[in-house]
Amino acid sequence: MRRPVALRLNAALATLAVAAATGVVLSMPEAASAAATGSATGYATQNGGTTGGAGGTTVRATTGTAIHTALCNRASSSTPITIEVEGTINHGNTTKVSGSSCNTAAGVIELKQISNVTLVGVGSGAVFDQLGIHIRESSNIIIQNVTVKNVKKSGSPTSNGGDAIGMESDVRNVWVDHTTLEASGGESEGYDGLFDMKDNTQYVTLSYSTLRNSGRGGLVGSSETELSNGYITYHHNLYENIDSRAPLLRGGIAHIYNNYYVKLNESGINSRAGARAKVDNNYFKDSKDVLGTFYTDAAGYWQVSGNTFDNVTWSAKGSENNPAGPDPKSNTTVSIPYSYSLDNASCVPAIVGATAGANKGLKVSDGSCSPTTPTPTPTDPTPDPTDPTQPGGTNLSIGAGSDGSSKASGSSYGNVRDGDMSTYWSPAGSTGSISIKWGTATSVSKVNIREASGSTGVIGAWRVVNGDTGAVLTSGTGAGTITVPKTSLKKVTFEITGSSGTPKVAEFETYAG
Repeated sequence: MRRPVALRLNAALATLAVAAATGVVLSMPEAASAAATGSATGYATQNGGTTGGAGGTTVRATTGTAIHTALCNRASSSTPITIEVEGTINHGNTTKVSGSSCNTAAGVIELKQISNVTLVGVGSGAVFDQLGIHIRESSNIIIQNVTVKNVKKSGSPTSNGGDAIGMESDVRNVWVDHTTLEASGGESEGYDGLFDMKDNTQYVTLSYSTLRNSGRGGLVGSSETELSNGYITYHHNLYENIDSRAPLLRGGIAHIYNNYYVKLNESGINSRAGARAKVDNNYFKDSKDVLGTFYTDAAGYWQVSGNTFDNVTWSAKGSENNPAGPDPKSNTTVSIPYSYSLDNASCVPAIVGATAGANKGLKVSDGSCSPTTPTPTPTDPTPDPTDPTQPGGTNLSIGAGSDGSSKASGSSYGNVRDGDMSTYWSPAGSTGSISIKWGTATSVSKVNIREASGSTGVIGAWRVVNGDTGAVLTSGTGAGTITVPKTSLKKVTFEITGSSGTPKVAEFETYAG
């Protein structure tokens, strides 16, 4: 199987090229100071969704060893956790840690045989220097706001087979967002792919990320016969100064929209071996053979609409070369099961330049070509330690679901589990009920009802009810911390049966102990 070998890589000039091409000043704003922001998009929303460590504890790590320790200190391999990373992670500070809830290795961030984890860069930023992130036999993983650079498969040091982020062996539901993945050459210089998926990896989204200065952007499937991967979304990413594989698709379905491709030197989206790609509203500039089937006679397919081809050249068709251009036409149809908003291709260079990559303030497109900052997704609001009325531990309501009786105008069920005291749920009248619910049975022994500002003391009589069985766990009057018999349940309901006005519940917190 032939592969392109020409490598024309100049990291410094390539970085400046984006600013010149988009008219956007490339600044380095402070990295996000909070944990994961926003919600998963694309195929990562399917198959049950991707929430990472939502609802679990939050820890800070400044070394790779500390990341592994956090994973190994969990109660189980599926206990939710958010790991906030700050500083440089490298071979010198990344050792293997053992435990029943982890399976780690030295010289690589190993997310292996685990689930429900968020890895997010905070503070002054997180850089994984010459050290890759490896996801294997795992599910429900979020990686956000990190830089991974110069990971090698040959030479010294090596890590993760040369992939910046690599997924393999029965991986499900991964959302990689606002990352910067970069190399300094191609295979001959010791590098491999920036974003690779193989051996039954499905339901993955790569969004608002920068991939640059590499011989290989990334692949889906390791060979023409390894076709177990798919359902991948790529949107609002910058591919800059990449020789090929932007991405390479072997089988499966991919949705590729609103990406900005600059200087694809040999080939771009390479759909092969029956793969089907929906390619919408992308902007291709100063590139060659940006879409087609290349280096094989195993055909792939594409559905195209709304794309811009700016100074793109196309090679001639051959037995192992089937470029889609110079006038790309659809040769398949792809049905997308989730909702999404398309920016016009004409604004893609600007919106991607303003949002893609780590340390961009986690900004996203508002769907009309303007950058905006999504609402933070709280992970574990820590009660004020000086307030003895606030229970300690993890607020189990964060990341859970909620519903209830008819709500008043301007309020929402979800406002009671967002960690934000300025938003609230209110019943349509003076009484009503609000519930917190989980997908699996969860042990609860304390409830904390926090009234919104200006409404303190309004709640009168109430009951706490096991939503699974209807049994009353306890009853009383007035909001605040409520102790209930420790109960394993999927739904707990706070039922207001009397009040002196219109109740406003800002937070319905739940705790295990």
